[in-house]
Amino acid sequence: MSTFRHLRELPASPAAVFAAFEDPARLARWWGPAGFTNTFHTFEFRPGGTWLFTMHGPDGTDYPNESKFLEIVPGARVRIQHVNQPHFELCIELEPQGAGTRLSWVGTFENPDFAEKMRAFLESANEQNLDRLAGEVVRGA
Repeated sequence: MSTFRHLRELPASPAAVFAAFEDPARLARWWGPAGFTNTFHTFEFRPGGTWLFTMHGPDGTDYPNESKFLEIVPGARVRIQHVNQPHFELCIELEPQGAGTRLSWVGTFENPDFAEKMRAFLESANEQNLDRLAGEVVRGA
């Protein structure tokens, strides 16, 4: 197993940050690295629910994704299992921090060889994802 950890301070309440996850239209705007877009096919935002989507790269490449929501605690936590390759689990936790939110993003990959080979890309992509989330939170609904 290989784990990637990212922390981010966001200028909004945990409830406001959580809203950018639970609304599929908002999530589709910010999910993924810079330049990527998303088409959601199934979005069952509940424990055990399915999330099927295609991530479209800036070069036109399509990346099919299948995930399952393992745990959802409104305003506090979202845990996702990525079902297709590469297999990983992502836990996003939100904690009040002053007037904002401290977000913890922890991804654990099943295949350590894949994770190490892709480490530079994954770390950069995760930070870009969080940049896009910050923009979405500031933008609001």
